[in-house]
Amino acid sequence: MLFACVHNAGRSQIAAALFNALADPAKARAISAGTEPAEHVHPQVVAALIERGLEVGEVRPRRLTPEIAAGVAWLVTMGCGESCPVVPGARVEDWPVEDPGGLPLPRVRVIRDEIEARVRALLGREGWGRTEPAVRR
Repeated sequence: MLFACVHNAGRSQIAAALFNALADPAKARAISAGTEPAEHVHPQVVAALIERGLEVGEVRPRRLTPEIAAGVAWLVTMGCGESCPVVPGARVEDWPVEDPGGLPLPRVRVIRDEIEARVRALLGREGWGRTEPAVRR
């Protein structure tokens, strides 16, 4: 599973962190990347994930390259518009989610919760969920 957005500093980081915490690792794992990566993950995104027991402070945004995309079965794009990547052979979904960059923490929490609902729905559809998720509510 590859989550991709423009800067890999917000939406795709939230999605990958939540996906990996909620998914059965024997069935699916997620990575994230961006078409124009930022220098760091947005601080308010880090704070919103810490509230859920997920630590991403050491994670750095990275550019989506053919090497990163190799072997990916699913691609979820998140608001990258015309710059959305193409991954040959991957099943594609687009999640039009607001960019949390520069937004206050209360708004980022809403975005985090929207992404979490989408991740949970995807995991439920595919039967990839953990029996005991590693995410605080």
